[in-house]
Amino acid sequence: MKKHNFSAGPCILPQEVFQEASQAILDFNNSGLSILEISHRSADFVSVMEEARSLSLKLLRLENKGYKALFLQGGASMQFLMTAYNLLEKKAAYLNTGTWATKAIKEAKFFGEVVEVASSKDKNFNYIPTQYQVPADADYFHCTSNNTIFGTQMKEFPSVEIPLVCDMSSDIFSRDIDFSKFDMIYAGAQKNMGPAGTTLVIIKEDILGKVSREIPSMLNYKTHLEKDSMFNTPAVYAVYVSLLTMRWLDQKGGIKAIEELNNKKAALLYSEIDRNELFKGYAEKEARSNMNATFNLTDESLKDRFDKLWKAAGINGLNGHRSVGGYRASMYNALPLHSVTTLVEAMQELERKA
Repeated sequence: MKKHNFSAGPCILPQEVFQEASQAILDFNNSGLSILEISHRSADFVSVMEEARSLSLKLLRLENKGYKALFLQGGASMQFLMTAYNLLEKKAAYLNTGTWATKAIKEAKFFGEVVEVASSKDKNFNYIPTQYQVPADADYFHCTSNNTIFGTQMKEFPSVEIPLVCDMSSDIFSRDIDFSKFDMIYAGAQKNMGPAGTTLVIIKEDILGKVSREIPSMLNYKTHLEKDSMFNTPAVYAVYVSLLTMRWLDQKGGIKAIEELNNKKAALLYSEIDRNELFKGYAEKEARSNMNATFNLTDESLKDRFDKLWKAAGINGLNGHRSVGGYRASMYNALPLHSVTTLVEAMQELERKA
């Protein structure tokens, strides 16, 4: 039986993508070669990389607006470092909304002054700060759009006169916002786009070249832009599967269409969390993530009983992160509505039997 996959990442992907990707492992484009063994310099793969970069800009409505797309390696964690290496000359401003923002701040401090404009650490990151000032003389402002561990999501982004940089690892392509507000977006593929191994970076070229330091080749965005993401051997399979997922999304009607489904899934689950007295949400309501719903039992003595119910229903990946405890239901783009219905039914069954 196929599981209902609520894992936070690596995450659920569309079944159609799995089927096409698995066939490509055996024979890619009727070439007699596997996608795993073709040259990354071959015409077959160059076309994959070009389409992946182009389609990512199309989905975000950033075509012909001065942006370029890159597929790099090292995960979002490498981008914590590369962002500061390439953009931080004297001072940068960061909004601290969770574990990954905290780590991004740590890396940036190697390169200059970091101003933490606000933090939700005082309540274990269960909310998004809203009252803060971004210094106008900072080299850039960095934020994290969605916090996978704590289940919070930025619903609005500040208007700033300096470059706006956003880590969108866990909600990229999930909701329709004005992506042109951002000068740089990065996202590890494994939380909503593809398998682990590649990271999408969308960058406005005119923000580069402003720092005085020498930047090593592999950590310099200009290097990768000049070589069309193939300065060194890219993560061929991860890029290919990401392309398949983006094609799937495009065929479904793009980001606006998938946002409607994501809103329905989130509304269904949060409605049950609020209705059912055996559960309580972790994140403050106005900051709740549509991608990662975090919640706890009101009576921990029911944990074993509830765990048996959702596992018997074929649900996978529901345990919460150790920082929060309880449960975390990750509802990425490819998760069908009926999987959320199955979870809600398990919660209701616990209520009936408690």
